[in-house]
Amino acid sequence: MRKLFILFSVLMCFNAFGQQARKKAIKPLTTATQQQVLKIVDFDELKAIINKKDGKLYLVNFWATWCKPCVAELPGFMEVNKIYRNNPHFKMILVSMDMAKDLNTAVKTFITKNSITPDVYLLDDNKRMNEWIPAIDANWSGAIPATVFYRNGEKLEFIENVIEKEELVKLINRHL
Repeated sequence: MRKLFILFSVLMCFNAFGQQARKKAIKPLTTATQQQVLKIVDFDELKAIINKKDGKLYLVNFWATWCKPCVAELPGFMEVNKIYRNNPHFKMILVSMDMAKDLNTAVKTFITKNSITPDVYLLDDNKRMNEWIPAIDANWSGAIPATVFYRNGEKLEFIENVIEKEELVKLINRHL
């Protein structure tokens, strides 16, 4: 019985250590203009990031490397981010729906290859998706790409579809 308890305790320690290591931020990618955040988060952590009461307009795009429409719209998003990234009232955040195990391989490679400059958070909270999907928007089916605009923790607009560059500029200007 004592051996079982010790074995169980050791396994629990390894499990806790593995979960803690998984949650740590990956070394930031460095670009010529900024330090980029690349981090695995759960929904509570993401909610804290997008619900800041700092007056900024947060454009939050849900995407994945395996999603063809997401990948197709990202170059336009990057062009728009170049226009607004120095605006102190604007912040673009990309939320990857890829699997956590793919962060250092597929996701990081995709970000580097495609010059993705906004902060990227990989949302690793599949067990609670039936809670956080309707928390983002009651009408969201969970399909991606999906984009949400927030300011001071208030959702301003939700779009479950591809957004072309020109439309994205209009949306940002409307909400800034």
